[in-house]
Amino acid sequence: MSKEAMAKVSALFAKEGSDAWYTTDAKDILPEGTKCPKCGCTEFTKEHDIMDVWFDSGVSHAAVADQRPELHWPADLYLEGADQYRGWFQSSLLTSTAWRGQAPYKAVCTHGWVVDGEGRKMSKSLGNGINPQEIIDKYGADILRLWVASSDYHADIRISKEILKQLSDAYRKIRNTARFMLGNLHDFDPDTDAVSENDLQEIDRWALCKFDELIDKVREGYDTFEFHNAYHAIHNFCVVDMSNFYLDIAKDRLYTEKTDSVTRRAAQTVMYTILSGMTRLIAPILAYTSEEIWKAMKHAKGENLSSVMLNDFPEKSGVKVDTAFTERWDRIHAIRDDVKKALEQARKQKVIGSSLDAQVQIFCKGELYDFAKSIETELLPVLIVSKVEVIKEGTGTFTDVALPDFSITVSRAEGQKCARCWMYSDTVGKDAAHPDVCERCAHVLAESAQ
Repeated sequence: MSKEAMAKVSALFAKEGSDAWYTTDAKDILPEGTKCPKCGCTEFTKEHDIMDVWFDSGVSHAAVADQRPELHWPADLYLEGADQYRGWFQSSLLTSTAWRGQAPYKAVCTHGWVVDGEGRKMSKSLGNGINPQEIIDKYGADILRLWVASSDYHADIRISKEILKQLSDAYRKIRNTARFMLGNLHDFDPDTDAVSENDLQEIDRWALCKFDELIDKVREGYDTFEFHNAYHAIHNFCVVDMSNFYLDIAKDRLYTEKTDSVTRRAAQTVMYTILSGMTRLIAPILAYTSEEIWKAMKHAKGENLSSVMLNDFPEKSGVKVDTAFTERWDRIHAIRDDVKKALEQARKQKVIGSSLDAQVQIFCKGELYDFAKSIETELLPVLIVSKVEVIKEGTGTFTDVALPDFSITVSRAEGQKCARCWMYSDTVGKDAAHPDVCERCAHVLAESAQ
């Protein structure tokens, strides 16, 4: 044991790797002329026992991270199975503390093992293994990435054809939400058509507020390596806040208002803001889908058009809302949920077809009546029906509701169906130039013709 001997072995390993111990003769490993200090012998045999099974991996931070110019020390993250707390994580920590007095990593993250749908370890003998390439060939690489991101990997992770099928359905929800917004932004230039916050409707501000909350949730999910939280936040936002609420309500403005009207441009401004930001938020998970969306959409000045990956995560919109605003829209949402159940029952009973075939009477009492009456005109677009009436006394025919002292009656809407917006109205046919549309649509058509 000498400095010279250690330096020779080190230089050999640096050049040829640790396999040189086995491929090089003992006489060529040591410095030329090496003798035993006790007996003077010049012939040596190589030791074949392992000094320590974890030592080589335990100094990889020094041999790899500290030596390669494209890497840095300490490492950002050590990622391995939970058994490495007494293995690689510990041996790395011990050697690094002895060497530099600090840990060789900024963070440690552990994961479970991949098992089949019944929780059994995958093996060739059981025949329950799934080749990742088969998943990619059938579903696409993003579904495989989504499976990883949607799993709480701290425990064992299950995979099966049924799980992948469910994820495919969830993936389509996200994709179709983006597709709808893309389709309705075809004539929108973010640099010239976007409106200011003052021109946004209340529901537009609500949508931006929800998106700001999503940004916080997704960032936290990524920062804490809780990727399943980021995925679930994005999926719920697309399904609950966008598809089932905001985008459903916004269709009327998008389809029936004048093309360049402030109300339509307001909805497009919000959709562009959300689509651009959401595409960047999902990029670490749905890499190929986000790239596809990014190349299909228009962009504002300052954004990198070549790849979504070369853009920063979105900043929050900063839309100004207070607790009263949030509570107000939570109550509107609750009213809508109850009315939707009543509309669905009426649809099953063949009273109506689509929700626009309906007129709705809402029966409620006390403070809830005062609130509902104050937003009566706002409820029409929110409920997507042809007529809404809030009544203080009496009880509606539908009482299976969540709100107290609340009931609903759904009946067939009176008047004629407008050929343009599909709402029923007594004003259809009153404009001679446009006899098959309602007063609102006739006004829009007249403006568009100017």
